[in-house]
Amino acid sequence: MEQIIFERVAGLDVHKRTVVACRRILTKEHLVSEETRTFATMTQDLLSLSDWLTEWEVTHVAMESTGEYWKPIYNILEGNFTVFLVNAKHVKHVPARKTDVKDAEWLAQLMQLGLLNASFIPEKPQRDLRDLTRERKALIRERTRVANRIQKVLENANIKLASVASDILGVSGRQMLQALADGETDVMQMADLAKGRLRKKRSELQQALNGRVDAHHRFLLTQHLQHIDFLDSQITAMDQKIVERIDAMSQPEEVNDSDDDAGDDSLTWQKAVELLDTIPGVDQRAAEMILAEIGIDMSRFPSANHLAAWAGVAPGNHQSGGKRYSGRTKKGNRTLRSLLTQVAWAAKRTKNTYLSALYRRIAARRGKKRATIAVAHAILVSIYHMLSRQQEYHDLGADYFDNRRKESKVDYLTRQLRRLGYQVQLDPLPIAA
Repeated sequence: MEQIIFERVAGLDVHKRTVVACRRILTKEHLVSEETRTFATMTQDLLSLSDWLTEWEVTHVAMESTGEYWKPIYNILEGNFTVFLVNAKHVKHVPARKTDVKDAEWLAQLMQLGLLNASFIPEKPQRDLRDLTRERKALIRERTRVANRIQKVLENANIKLASVASDILGVSGRQMLQALADGETDVMQMADLAKGRLRKKRSELQQALNGRVDAHHRFLLTQHLQHIDFLDSQITAMDQKIVERIDAMSQPEEVNDSDDDAGDDSLTWQKAVELLDTIPGVDQRAAEMILAEIGIDMSRFPSANHLAAWAGVAPGNHQSGGKRYSGRTKKGNRTLRSLLTQVAWAAKRTKNTYLSALYRRIAARRGKKRATIAVAHAILVSIYHMLSRQQEYHDLGADYFDNRRKESKVDYLTRQLRRLGYQVQLDPLPIAA
């Protein structure tokens, strides 16, 4: 007989408008009893689902992660049951006659046998912070789209501002665009709006601003600039809200007087942001987004490699018969993976750092894309240890790989020179007093 791990469980097959629930218990006579029922997904119906599960004293509930539809159900059941949000791919890997049983009943059976692994679901304060950071990312992405549409309008009007100014939405570029939208035609007057180092390029700006701007071009520029202003205000408000949320989450909980000293060394969200800000390529916004995805408690991940695999930046491990077939990374947390890729791209452009040296080392052998993922993996592993030990980032230096195997490096370079026809004699430099 199959071993029962949980005596009172339920499986939920979640859809947009309905959720099919199967409650399954082990009776005193050691017989399995189950019942299936369909509920709507309105709040009142979900509360009825919770009451229906409570009637049989269900302790564990399993459901698949289907888009965003699982979240309302999780919010209702979170406080009363141990909820397992499982990966649909993992469920399919468990052998059985899945075509002969309903999904809800099958999930309940797997849950009762202890064959399901719960996905990582953070606490509600962190989930709220995650919603804010992801929304800010969407706003920034939308702002980039609008900026691209502005560039398209300028190209159609024969305006080559982007060829002279690196940021057409900077202080200078924005004033010039507004002048164009307002109907200004004097290129000398518009070029004179340049600020800072851009003033040295006023002659080039006059040529770049000399185009054929029609009425519909001005109308489109006006609309796009107003959209940019709106998005900027939204992003600023989101930044402020995220800072407020992190400040609130960093406030210490009420503790006894005897525990005051013990709680002073605990890691707070504010301190975690400051720690991550010391990593090359990571700024405050990136630190806030990373922490919103992984949290500050690293004990929930067995190891740094486990965290990297969960994020989707760890190399795959597909082997059979002693032969390795693929090292393709898994999808993981797409939001975190995308963010780490951007951070890695910024880190590889830093000077005299370990991360930039790591990128160049791998890019020369495996290509730029693999090198970027490798840097992202290194950054996330560093974050894991930094949060676990509450330590700032310690850079190993751009010469780390050369000094790690110094003798081998010297031998390799010496052989290369000899192949080119040179006689090499190496004398160490005198040590400075």
